[in-house]
Amino acid sequence: MSTKVPHDNSGQEIDIFQLSKSIGGFFERINSIIFQSIHFFVRKWIIVLILLIIGFGIGWYLDSNKKTFENQIIVTPNFGSVDYLYSKINLIESKIIAGDTAFLKNEVSIQNPKSIKKIEIKPIADVYKFIEDKEQNFELIKLMAEVGEVKKVLEDNITSKNYTFHSISFVTDKITSEKDIVEPLLKYLNSSEYFKTLQKIGYKNLEQQIIQNDTIIAQIDQVLNGFSNTVKNGSKNDKLIYYNENTQLNDIIKTKQYLIIDQGKYRLKLINYDKAIKDINSTLNIHSAKITNGNLKLLLPFLFIFIFVLIHLFLKFYRNQLFKAQVK
Repeated sequence: MSTKVPHDNSGQEIDIFQLSKSIGGFFERINSIIFQSIHFFVRKWIIVLILLIIGFGIGWYLDSNKKTFENQIIVTPNFGSVDYLYSKINLIESKIIAGDTAFLKNEVSIQNPKSIKKIEIKPIADVYKFIEDKEQNFELIKLMAEVGEVKKVLEDNITSKNYTFHSISFVTDKITSEKDIVEPLLKYLNSSEYFKTLQKIGYKNLEQQIIQNDTIIAQIDQVLNGFSNTVKNGSKNDKLIYYNENTQLNDIIKTKQYLIIDQGKYRLKLINYDKAIKDINSTLNIHSAKITNGNLKLLLPFLFIFIFVLIHLFLKFYRNQLFKAQVK
């Protein structure tokens, strides 16, 4: 006959008591910290008020005098000038960092060089333009898709430089205009004699190609008109069947279609061929949306108070440690 051993609940009761005591102690410490914080600000209210006023005043001054504006120029580099374009923008950025206002004013012809604070260039990713009429690029994308590296290839520096459009972004500390920065910058970028020569030759070659294609299209039209007159004047016999099945005639019609498509592309391309670095569009004076812009009058007072509290805690810690050291 077995006997039941009564459970000893004394250990569980002690654990629950200790847990309740720990939770109560935690909330007491929280209440103590809140009280000490309130007491601290009550005792130091004059210093806190002075810091608030000073912080607001300095922040208001900085907000009213340190505005920044973002600007963007979209360009397309022609005649293989993309590396030249990037090197020139990087050169200008290095001069801005170095504070070389003489270079910006004399070489780039920016009359107020101190207003420009930063400049950079980035490609505008457009995979459709990248593979348009470029079979080798399309094959490259297909090859990379098979190994799952499409994004890496599209973002690669070498690949991205071959995109059609690129964005030149610069930051100014005041409102600017195209005459102030955009026009001098584009003139500077198009000042290379080498690319000027390429532009003239490329433009002339494209014009001649358009004229030549127009001539070929006119000749094809004469052939087609001659064939049409022959069909109208001739009798319906086996020759008509021969003409309908004549593959050479079909090739002529297809050739005309291709030439018309090419002419449309060439005429659009001719618009961009008047400059080596062709400006497409510019957007100026976008007020910077950074968190500090216009908000320093609110941020600085709290920053000053935070620093004041840190200094107070540090001094209190130092005095306590010094007292302990002296007691020993």
